[in-house]
Amino acid sequence: MVLTAADGSAPGAGDALEKLCRTYWPPLYAYIRREGHDASAAQDLTQEFFTRLLARDYLRRLDREKGKFRSFLLAYLKNFLSEQRRKAGAQKRGGGQVLISLDAVAQEERYRFEPVDELTPDQVFERRWAQTVLQVVLDRLRDEYSVHGQSALFERLQDYQPREPGGPSYAQLGEALGLTEAAAKSAVQRMRQRHRELLREEIAQTVTRPEEIEEELRHFRALLGRAGA
Repeated sequence: MVLTAADGSAPGAGDALEKLCRTYWPPLYAYIRREGHDASAAQDLTQEFFTRLLARDYLRRLDREKGKFRSFLLAYLKNFLSEQRRKAGAQKRGGGQVLISLDAVAQEERYRFEPVDELTPDQVFERRWAQTVLQVVLDRLRDEYSVHGQSALFERLQDYQPREPGGPSYAQLGEALGLTEAAAKSAVQRMRQRHRELLREEIAQTVTRPEEIEEELRHFRALLGRAGA
């Protein structure tokens, strides 16, 4: 996906670029906010960063030796912010150009729900990246169920935890869905399997070597584990 977005003339380049922006805007914005910028400045800086990233052709520099796009992007963001600090007081950021329409208000609301803790900007970026990837996967899964007319089934199954103390059993879930216990268990297992497949697809699109996929998946799960601790 990253390499496709880098090649502006490639089929699907526009869609790939839009997806990259939507996936990485939230963690980049959260990093900039944690660096001490207010909401308005963080919105401008995030927008300007993406504009610079594309205008200077940085994406083409991500070759097979560079590795994870997440790390690549964060390194360039730090360089960009250092450059902006040196140019403080210069012309207004962004130049009035809008790279992609995003709900900046929603992003600020999400940032405000970040716990007041000792997380560094890097750690905030990492956690928001994991949360955003998880949401992208859930949205894809929801869309798949919707296409097959199973939106209600998705809503019932998405939060079901078989081992949750006091939670409904497979038999009780099946009764609520009009299914047998075996069919309810199978439906949960299918959803979980498809969720794992979609997550792997999303992670695979932002690394440049296949062997990095498992490493990123472990990192992703560790981040969500710490966030929920």
